[in-house]
Amino acid sequence: MNTLVIVLVAAVVLIAAYTLYGRWLANKWGIDPKAQTPAVKFNDGKDFVPTNGWTVFSHQFSSIAGAGPVTGAIQAAAFGWLPVLLWVLIGGVFFGAVTDFGALYASVKNEGKSMGMLIEKYIGKLGRKLFLLFCWLFCLIVIAAFADMVAGTFNAYTVVDGAAQLSDAAQTNGAAGMVSIMFMVFAVVMGLIQKKWNLTGWKEAVLGIVCILASFAVGMNCPLIFGKATWSYITFIYIFFAAVLPMWLLKQPRDYMTTFMFICMIAGAVVGLLVAHPTMNLPVFTGFTNEKLGTMFPILFVTVACGAVSGFHSLVSSGTSSKTVENEKDMLKVGYGAMVLESLLAVLALCVAGAAAAADGTPAAGTPFQIFSSGVAGFFEMFGVPVYTATVFMTMCVSALALTSLDAVARIARMSFQELFSVDDMAHAEGWRKLFCNTYFSTIITLVLGYVLTKIGYSNIWPLFGSANQLLSALVLITLCVFLKVTGRSNKMLFPPLIIMLCVTFTALVQRLLAMVKAIQTAAAVTIPTGETTWGAVFIANGLQLIIAVLLIVLGLTIVVNSLKSYAKSEKNSERAAV
Repeated sequence: MNTLVIVLVAAVVLIAAYTLYGRWLANKWGIDPKAQTPAVKFNDGKDFVPTNGWTVFSHQFSSIAGAGPVTGAIQAAAFGWLPVLLWVLIGGVFFGAVTDFGALYASVKNEGKSMGMLIEKYIGKLGRKLFLLFCWLFCLIVIAAFADMVAGTFNAYTVVDGAAQLSDAAQTNGAAGMVSIMFMVFAVVMGLIQKKWNLTGWKEAVLGIVCILASFAVGMNCPLIFGKATWSYITFIYIFFAAVLPMWLLKQPRDYMTTFMFICMIAGAVVGLLVAHPTMNLPVFTGFTNEKLGTMFPILFVTVACGAVSGFHSLVSSGTSSKTVENEKDMLKVGYGAMVLESLLAVLALCVAGAAAAADGTPAAGTPFQIFSSGVAGFFEMFGVPVYTATVFMTMCVSALALTSLDAVARIARMSFQELFSVDDMAHAEGWRKLFCNTYFSTIITLVLGYVLTKIGYSNIWPLFGSANQLLSALVLITLCVFLKVTGRSNKMLFPPLIIMLCVTFTALVQRLLAMVKAIQTAAAVTIPTGETTWGAVFIANGLQLIIAVLLIVLGLTIVVNSLKSYAKSEKNSERAAV
């Protein structure tokens, strides 16, 4: 199969879905361009900030387009490219985009409330507490997995015969790392300029492009040659500031700049496939069971993860984006549009991996990030871009996929932790409660635990991340069903994705739990060779995951039962539809 055909089919399906199904949803639920949004009503210059629609779209897309669409699609291709393509398109259109748009819509219609606060309103206080705990645990997994990816991407060293030495990619990785740091610096500069002069349109675009070019100019000429541990420290320092600083100062301008870079990356992949139109060398279908991954149900769904549907996206929609939308008419492109673009990115990653595979169907060597990065860099080189420039650019792009989700999830995790312990009257709350709700304390606690989990490594934690992520989307869908029911809006389109996601995620979590128990039993039954690993490593790799998996299953089941009871008790149109 020609990869060009696959990309064109996917693009047509996704554009048609946005134009037809997305607008149908908007009309069905109701969009009021004249309504006062939470960003305008509660403008505080920190979290609630009225923002241009395309800037909010940039923030949404940059935040949700994490490692998932690349890593998930390429890993799941072990079952064949056709099952992955079908799930990305079907899931993206009818599952993911609907969930993202629904979460954004419900939050905007409820004064910018986060998903946890929405659950308190429509499900109850117990549901809110359980969901916030679930959400916080999930965020720890995301922080651990994505931070490990970023540090590994910038790492300049490799281990040969037990000794660390500079890798062949040291210069490239170091340059990309420095570019990333300069992105943070120039994002603050851009934020300050925007705050003073409020540039819009082409002026804002020019400022963003100048900051991008300056970042690459400095980074490519001043690479930082550090090991993985050092980059891990730098990553956590950055996401600490991203979690506590005002949105306009760091997060929004960085996302705006990153979106231009992502657009160039996607355009390079599309044009490269158009010109070279390589053959899809990966097999169409390899069977319902894979020796490494397991059975196609449910592993395909939780492995593809963010490229089709993601609970994390709804946290971004309701946690940050809903507080910056200045007009309801922007919600469709922010909520639905950003997701279908991410699905297209997943299809592109699948095609690049297919082109990089050997003619006999053997997958290319390397991590999914490395395969995608080298493949698109090759397209840029085909157009005359110098090898070093193309490689640094793509290394920066793939790291930014994880970084832009990292800074968003760190902020959301901090907010979830605070909401978990907050009460209505914080002025007279106990001292310990005020401490736990302190912005800096809650951020530090979250990041310290996230750092401990990085010791597991992203490849080990990815299946748990995928399962928890999909379960989170199901929990959000239940809440949206209640919201739509009590406000007199149609919710029937949410039932199929809700039922399927519940079946997929609980099956995957139970499978993962059994696998970790087996791994611990195996380690206990044999003598561990000296120097190879320790019981501490076994516990971190499997024991901590086992504890988190059990907590996620218990919390998930409790929330589902509690939510279904609330749905059954709720009366249609009992709450006046928001206007």
